[in-house]
Amino acid sequence: SMSLREHALSLFRSAVDTVRPAPMLKRAVKLQGDGCPQLLVKGQAFPVKRDLYLVGFGKAVLGMAAAAEEILGEHLVRGIINVPLGIQESLQQAGMQEMLLKPDSKIQVIEGAKNNLPDPEALKGAVAIQELAEGLTVDDLLLVLISGGGSALLPAPIPPILLKEKEKLTKMLASRGAAIQELNIVRKTLSLLKGGGLARLAYPARVVSLILSDVIGDPLDIIASGPTAASSHSVQDCLQILAKYNLLHHLPKSVETVLSSSPTKPTALEDYSHVCNIIIGSNTLALDEAKRQAEGLGYATLILSAAICGEVGRIATLYCQLIRLVCLGFAGLGEGTLSDEVRGNLLQLAAELEIPGLNLAEFLQALRGLGPERPVCILAGGETTVQLQGTGKGGRNQELALRVGLGLHRVQAVETSSPLGRCEIVFLSGGTDGQDGPTEAAGAFCSPELVDEALQEGLGVEAFLSNNDSYTFFSQFQGGHHLLVTGLTGTNVMDIQAILIRAT
Repeated sequence: SMSLREHALSLFRSAVDTVRPAPMLKRAVKLQGDGCPQLLVKGQAFPVKRDLYLVGFGKAVLGMAAAAEEILGEHLVRGIINVPLGIQESLQQAGMQEMLLKPDSKIQVIEGAKNNLPDPEALKGAVAIQELAEGLTVDDLLLVLISGGGSALLPAPIPPILLKEKEKLTKMLASRGAAIQELNIVRKTLSLLKGGGLARLAYPARVVSLILSDVIGDPLDIIASGPTAASSHSVQDCLQILAKYNLLHHLPKSVETVLSSSPTKPTALEDYSHVCNIIIGSNTLALDEAKRQAEGLGYATLILSAAICGEVGRIATLYCQLIRLVCLGFAGLGEGTLSDEVRGNLLQLAAELEIPGLNLAEFLQALRGLGPERPVCILAGGETTVQLQGTGKGGRNQELALRVGLGLHRVQAVETSSPLGRCEIVFLSGGTDGQDGPTEAAGAFCSPELVDEALQEGLGVEAFLSNNDSYTFFSQFQGGHHLLVTGLTGTNVMDIQAILIRAT
């Protein structure tokens, strides 16, 4: 029989595969009929009256465009996509031909945004996309492909603002402690294409956006700074932020000009009746697929949340306590005082973490019904944060796995005849893009035995953690056996965690 670890790996792979560009597009998009062809996107029909155009920007967009062109065939007249510098070469070297465009493609590829920062190349691409959008007519259909990393690939400051002036302003804001949300509001306000600008320029053409979300909660106006979504912010919001950081009197002339001549209220929603935004890939969709697979393997499966966020140490505690609770339930102690205490701790922790949309009380109620007769699988996703203290090499997924390993070890050390000892437990955390931090791995596996087994090899888990050196630990421990290595996947819907527990 397959081990828990092999099951965890297969669940992770199936979750990622479902949001890989080609399968994701083929599932969501069909082209139907010859006489008056229609584009069907997740069941919604869009007539192709005249010409079909395509634009896109983001890290996963090359693979999405290759798949889209295959589906659209002759109907596609022309396309332009902005993708990260060097991506075609990386995919070529990784042997991922299916993510590359065919030699006779009608789509022009512009590579830019070196180090994920807007640059002249990205600006050139943004201008080309802008010009294409402006030339469209009422019978045209514009397909827009959007993925994470799209914001840096679509810099189009409103004239007379220069890219370097806009960049300098964002840097000043960042250095004064502005939050990412605040930076994005300022960027959107000073941009021709962000905050719904692309959709406004393409009017009166029909605009259909296909979005691969790498943001918690899939907010349309935040992903890639929302080029086709009505902005929920106004010029007033931008001015307030600039005032808050004492920058109102240090603005370039060009920025003052634009801010004083912009409309002060957000564009009314009716401006967007020609636009349809459709999320075709997200953490939620990936977790749903993993759940289907887990149930097929015989697990009682629950999804905790697709919006897990917060400091990695606290999220590790959340997972350790959940694992404890399941093991107590397996031991017939699900209604005892210890279980009540663990549930109390969990509810307190969840209240502090403020994970969007998480109803933990309801989740704990569902856990209550699970007995030892079936193995249990708990799935979750999102994006944790790591406070760097050391100079080691690691990533948030490997750090999370190592912290869960340590946490489980500590629980067992404190409890005599711990229920954990009567369960087989595997925890997995991985980045769906296949790269966790600046490492070769996507993430790592752990189990309650990890700390003791590592000690036998002379590896002290706590020392590696205090230096944020999780990758070095997992590379050395049992010859790298606990690393999750997938290679680049060509997609990104943040991270996925799986907890697998079987009564022994």
